[in-house]
Amino acid sequence: MLNKFSDLISARLNTNRKYTYNILSLLEEGSTIPFIARYRKEMTGNMDEELIIRVYEEFEGLKELEKRKEFILKSIESQGKLTDELQSKIVNSYDSTVIEDLYLPFKRSNKTRAAIARENGLEPLAKYIFEQNKYDIKKYAKSFINEKVENVESAINGAKDIIAEWISENANVRNIVRNEFENYSSLTTKVLKSDSPEAQKYRDYFEYEEKSDKIPSHRLLALFRAENEKILKLNLNFDDELIFNKSGREVIKRNSATKEIIEDSVKDSLKRLVYPSIENELRSKLKEKADLEAIEVFEKNLKQLLLAAPVGQKRILAIDPGFVSGCKVVCLDNNGDLIADNVIYPHPPKNHYIESEDVLLNMIEANNIEIIAVGNGTAGRETMLWLKKLEFEQKISIFFVNEDGASIYSVSKTAKDEFPDKDVTVRGAVSIGRRLMDPLAELVKISPKSIGVGQYQYDVDQKLLQEKLDRTVVSAVNSVGVNLNTASEHLLSYISGFGPGIAKNIVKFRSKIGEFKSKQQLMEVPRLGAKAFEQATGFLRVKNGDNILDDTGIHPESYEITYKILRDNNINLDDIREKKLILSKIDLKKYVTSEFGLPTLTDIIKELEKPGLDPRGEQKEINFSENITEFSDLKEGMTLTGIVTNITNFGAFINIGIKEKGLVHISEMADKFVKDPNAIVKLNQEVKVRIVSLDEERKRIQLSMKGVKS
Repeated sequence: MLNKFSDLISARLNTNRKYTYNILSLLEEGSTIPFIARYRKEMTGNMDEELIIRVYEEFEGLKELEKRKEFILKSIESQGKLTDELQSKIVNSYDSTVIEDLYLPFKRSNKTRAAIARENGLEPLAKYIFEQNKYDIKKYAKSFINEKVENVESAINGAKDIIAEWISENANVRNIVRNEFENYSSLTTKVLKSDSPEAQKYRDYFEYEEKSDKIPSHRLLALFRAENEKILKLNLNFDDELIFNKSGREVIKRNSATKEIIEDSVKDSLKRLVYPSIENELRSKLKEKADLEAIEVFEKNLKQLLLAAPVGQKRILAIDPGFVSGCKVVCLDNNGDLIADNVIYPHPPKNHYIESEDVLLNMIEANNIEIIAVGNGTAGRETMLWLKKLEFEQKISIFFVNEDGASIYSVSKTAKDEFPDKDVTVRGAVSIGRRLMDPLAELVKISPKSIGVGQYQYDVDQKLLQEKLDRTVVSAVNSVGVNLNTASEHLLSYISGFGPGIAKNIVKFRSKIGEFKSKQQLMEVPRLGAKAFEQATGFLRVKNGDNILDDTGIHPESYEITYKILRDNNINLDDIREKKLILSKIDLKKYVTSEFGLPTLTDIIKELEKPGLDPRGEQKEINFSENITEFSDLKEGMTLTGIVTNITNFGAFINIGIKEKGLVHISEMADKFVKDPNAIVKLNQEVKVRIVSLDEERKRIQLSMKGVKS
């Protein structure tokens, strides 16, 4: 079966058949996608991780389709209707639409009008009419009158119901309707209620029309949501007469006495059976396409957020701002451990400015604080402005931190396990500080849907969303690597080949031995076998261990070839950091073997050039305009500094230092055509923007990056 699947996937994705087969084989052996992408490049032809994921998804889809085919064949066989020809068609097809159309006649309900007509013995009459070469229809129909069929008209109407069902099961007719709906129909809206506050956010879609195959994903999801909220009704516009004529030519064979009856059956079949069925199918396809596009946008944002530059191991004071309940303040050491906490009230209604300043400055001094992190929620802007006015004895950088999801974390089991004696406000402040120190390590504790970088995440297929986002988290964690001696149980669980059970055992083992001195010690961890070690060890880092290679992404299976390269070029492990120039000049072709090709050898040199270096870079402080604190301070034409907080297919949302976010539409991003906003901006990027327009009623801010000097 792998051979067949390899052929199909290679044709669909335009990939090399040999490499596709190798990937499927590795997946079947239990290898993970990060491991395959990073450490089996020779087997994959150096395919990137995204393409390997697509191969995996196609593979999973084909396996599911095989299960469905097996079910369908058993179902038809149990009815005694499985012919060799039908079996061959189902077995050899890998188009789910074709397969379901073939199965359609065998999953009839026993409550339909056609089923009732059959119970009344009218199927022979339907066949007689459908042959379209008889002329004594009414005379023949009389023979079907009985206690359930009152007269000739009832008999013919029952036969029509059966014929309508046959037409609805005709693959050619269904394809005619399918083609017209998918390529030529349009979606229109009818307003059901326009005066409610909820309806106003859909005002742009009142009396709206757009071609079904052109409508963007974000617009479609908005329309579906409005329909679910019973604000709009969606309708499908199509050329009914054209479809009837095309369908009629498929069904009506000649100009006979039964033509009018067949025409009536075609009309009935289309309106009552085919149109609703294909419209539902189209809606499902459009929804699936929109879901995939929305999830892809979410994935890109999430990955950028997870891979945001950390400030590193610094002593941080973190503030979860608030008015009435005060600002929760915590101090974290350079490992992210909580060392102090307090509450201050620098804002209304209490206005304890002096007391709050004294508490804060004392905490900074007592705990040798280097950086302040402020949550960007309620009172966040006011807290930032207050902090800017304080005089610190030494330079302290102040960061505005996206706190989306911090409250979710604060009530989670993970947070309760970490801080059983602290309330939710303290836990939330800790999360804000830690996500500045290391965004990846902290954000993996929060459901991706709660992080606030998606759009319509609650409208898309939740199972698919969770699968995709989990895979994104795994990819991000493994691309950065994890410190084996400091990583939390939660973070370790995302490492290739691990899971919650092994992660828990590693943390227990670490608490017993103190610290890992080498990756090889992992083999002593209970339930961590050779396969898990193979999959995971390349993504782990041992700082200050017995072997500097354990602090790199070089897999232990490549240590021997690495030692040989170093020996041949007179480089000692301790001198690696000073030998970058020598490393860059090594002729790697001399070391190519059947086991180690140029891709792996090149990766080894890259890792030797930067042992222990975090690939994410370092976070920088960003300052907003101090004169802008609320919407009323904004004026059209203003140029402001902002931070990209969310990227969509139609543009990017920008935090300009107030509660409301501004939107830079894709058409306002550059003085050239922009197809993908991700090509222009990245999440957390500092940008200069100009205010184009302000909508006071809906608190909307339209921004532009055109002609604005950065």
